[in-house]
Amino acid sequence: MNLTTAYRNNLWKIAMSVLFFAFCLSEALPLKGQRPEQKKKYHIVFLISEDPDNYEAPRTIPIFAEALTKKHGFKVTVILGEGERTAFRYPNLEVISQADLVIVFSRRVALSHEQLALIRNYLKQGKPLVGIRTAHHAFSAVGEIKDGHEAWPEFPAEILGCQNRGYGPQELGTEVAVVPGSEKHPILKGFEPGQWHADGSTYHVAPLLDTKATILVTGKVKEKVEPAAWTRYTADGSRVFYTSLGYPSDFDKPQFNNLLVNGIFWALDLKIP
Repeated sequence: MNLTTAYRNNLWKIAMSVLFFAFCLSEALPLKGQRPEQKKKYHIVFLISEDPDNYEAPRTIPIFAEALTKKHGFKVTVILGEGERTAFRYPNLEVISQADLVIVFSRRVALSHEQLALIRNYLKQGKPLVGIRTAHHAFSAVGEIKDGHEAWPEFPAEILGCQNRGYGPQELGTEVAVVPGSEKHPILKGFEPGQWHADGSTYHVAPLLDTKATILVTGKVKEKVEPAAWTRYTADGSRVFYTSLGYPSDFDKPQFNNLLVNGIFWALDLKIP
């Protein structure tokens, strides 16, 4: 083999090595605009209920869930509960054992011991939860609980870090605003403007039971200011995002949708888009 042939062979080997390395790198790194987290299809399960005072969740949530699937690539299951509120059930609730995130938008229901145990076990694993509006009295059923069922009135204190202290007047709505100084929080990414009017009443939760919670958004009616969205961690390590917003017309506002989507990404510990 002459010197020229040997030189060409060496160049060929170097070129092949570079191409192989480039291929391996392309498999390891995401394409532009993608995130490493997108390689897993995260499964979100909504638990909702239908009653005149649950703010049309069966109408708004399926539309929002479809957007989560189409725009963000999540796998989403919406479970609409059924039965009397004192003997309520979520069909196929066992699916939450495989869920990456549970979102609660239910109002004053009592579940069977078995179904409530499924939710408690999910949270004991340190898995995340998002609560929307009536979630802060989701399992605080009133009336005579049917045999084999139970309420969970401690849910807002233990999981959401708050207490239901009543409501403001519906006709005035809520003046919503980003808490000054919290603009750099990941959940508040892209908020412009940082104030808007919501048609739903203000939920009274102040002061929060969890003094370490991070309040991101407030709701104001007259001179009374209340936390309207916050993050916290449970004793078992679950990431929790809760917002008292969620009135039907809130889902028509880009700020609320942005807040809720970002809260979901935060709860899943994903980079917010």
